[in-house]
Amino acid sequence: MVSTATPVCAFGTPAPDFELPGTDGRQHSLASCRGTNGLLVMFICNHCPYVKAVLDRIIRDARELATLGIGCVAIMSNDPSDYPEDRWDEMVRIARDRAFPFPYLLDADQSVARAYGAVCTPDFFGYDASLGLQYRGRLDASRKEAAPDDAPRDLFNAMRQVAEIGTGPREQIPSIGCSIKWRSA
Repeated sequence: MVSTATPVCAFGTPAPDFELPGTDGRQHSLASCRGTNGLLVMFICNHCPYVKAVLDRIIRDARELATLGIGCVAIMSNDPSDYPEDRWDEMVRIARDRAFPFPYLLDADQSVARAYGAVCTPDFFGYDASLGLQYRGRLDASRKEAAPDDAPRDLFNAMRQVAEIGTGPREQIPSIGCSIKWRSA
């Protein structure tokens, strides 16, 4: 498992459109996931220790961001061939068991991850109300273990700022996680 850091935020980059199947049995698109004040697109998976360490915090933050008009969506783009924990049935199970407050979508052909430039799990893309990129940073100081409970909530605070004033913070610390498991050519 290779640790990968995300690139610096390219402010204003438009969110690529998508239409993907969700674990809830519905199709979801960029338009159906966005909130009135923005959208958080998260690339996650089930097997990654970085995601496992922060999944409770992701769920908490998504619930709180919804009250601020920020929609949230999680996308799984890994090739599950070598990681059975990332299979569709496991995605459905974890979304149900953890009561995800956001759609959990499968990017089977990995085209959405490529369009976004996702590099790792977790990888966070925070968009404003016009769907221009305002945040490409970490959730918090967690790595393969959760940071202390009193650690600053980088992602939440950035997206709250986006909801309130439409722009993300100029200083952002990259997210780090397991590399996306790309399909062999």
